[in-house]
Amino acid sequence: MTAALKPKLVILISGRGSNMQSIVKAIQANELDAEVAAVISNCPNAAGLKFAQQSDIATRTLDHKNFASREAFDEQLMKLIDSFTPDYVVLAGFMRILSAGFVKHYANKLINIHPSLLPKFKGMHTHKRAIEAGEKEHGATVHFVTEELDAGPVILQAKVPVLENDTEEALAARVLIEEHKLYPDALRLLIQQN
Repeated sequence: MTAALKPKLVILISGRGSNMQSIVKAIQANELDAEVAAVISNCPNAAGLKFAQQSDIATRTLDHKNFASREAFDEQLMKLIDSFTPDYVVLAGFMRILSAGFVKHYANKLINIHPSLLPKFKGMHTHKRAIEAGEKEHGATVHFVTEELDAGPVILQAKVPVLENDTEEALAARVLIEEHKLYPDALRLLIQQN
């Protein structure tokens, strides 16, 4: 496949971008047939931007604090993303709830990873909630983003056992290891199906 035909990804991050890094490394290892057109962050000091720059990937920042409303930020973010003409917009630790207009604009192209086995434990503090609920299994889900938070169609999941006397930190660390395999696998599956 020539580079021009590879699906283009724009990845959105807010922090260290460890899932973004796992996607980039999968591409570099020829395990994922795609290209990252850009990495965009709403946090100018996001650590993941440095990794992207060192990997010769275009980076952009758009600080949400500079906008009067969520909609105004999302409108500008859409223009920025669209300038890279992506096939998929990949949320990799992007800590913003997106407006309905943004989600509709990228319908069936907007992908997220969530640290639980959806539909269980939507939202925040998933590891703590899984332990408190006495779950035997926990994990991560890659899914399409819809207007309802963490409710879009599931693409792929990975499971880990919840151990006796587990801590939130220990469970989170085991889930993150799986996330780093899951996200490239889910994108590969998506690309192969299209």
